[in-house]
Amino acid sequence: MAVTEIAPDVYQIVTYVPEADLQFNQFLVKDEEPLLFHTGMNALFPIVQEAVASLIDPATLRWISFSHFEADECGSLNQWLQLAPNAQAACSLVGAMVSVNDFAIRPARGMMTGEVINTGKYRFRFLHTPHVPHCWEAGMLFEETNGTLLCSDLFHQSGVVEPFTTSDVIERARKTLVDYQAGPLANYMPYTKNTDGILQSLAELKPRTIAPMHGSAYVGDGEHAIRDFAVMMQEVLG
Repeated sequence: MAVTEIAPDVYQIVTYVPEADLQFNQFLVKDEEPLLFHTGMNALFPIVQEAVASLIDPATLRWISFSHFEADECGSLNQWLQLAPNAQAACSLVGAMVSVNDFAIRPARGMMTGEVINTGKYRFRFLHTPHVPHCWEAGMLFEETNGTLLCSDLFHQSGVVEPFTTSDVIERARKTLVDYQAGPLANYMPYTKNTDGILQSLAELKPRTIAPMHGSAYVGDGEHAIRDFAVMMQEVLG
C-alpha cells in the first residue's frame, strides 16, 4: 500500500494485487467535507481504512463517490457508511436508482451532469458518461479549481507502475486493452456511437491531472492525452 499526493489535497491510495497484476487506486480529498473516490473491494477495506486513517479520521468522511456499480468501485461502501455516520454515497442518478439504493444501508445522492459537490475549498462537478468506461450508470468527477479528473477505468494500465507520471501513458493503456481483448476480459470497454463524443467533452475540460482507477495518474496536458486516448480506443475497439 502506498499513499501519494497527486494534486493539491488529493491523495492516491495504491494497493497492488499480484494475482491480477493490477494496482487498485482510491483517491481521498482532504477538505472540510472529505471525499473518497472508489472504496475498493471488501477484502481491501482494512488496507484502505489504514491509509485513510493516516490522513484524516475516517469517521469524518462526508462523501463516498464512484463511477459505476462494481466491486472495486464500491464493494466496501457499506463498511465505510457504518464507519462514517455522516457519509453519503454520491453517484449517477441511474446508478442510485438501479443498484446503489438497494445495496447501500443509506440512500445515495443521485446526480446528473453538471451537479456539484462542494467539499469546502473544492468543487467537484459530476459528469454522467454512459458506457465510458463501461456500464450505463457510469460517471466521473472533475475538480474545477486544480483541474483533476477522477476518471475510473479510463487510462487503465496493468502492472506495477509509479503513482503519477508526466510521461505519455497511452501505449501502456493500449497494451492493456489489446491484452484484454485477447482473453476472457474481452469487451472490457465497449465502443459505441457515443464514446468519442463523451471523450471529446472530457478533453474540453482541459484537466491538468488525470486520476485512473488502475495505474499511474497523468500530470500534464490532459486535453491532449484524452484526445490521444480517444484515437487509441477507436483503433483498438472501434
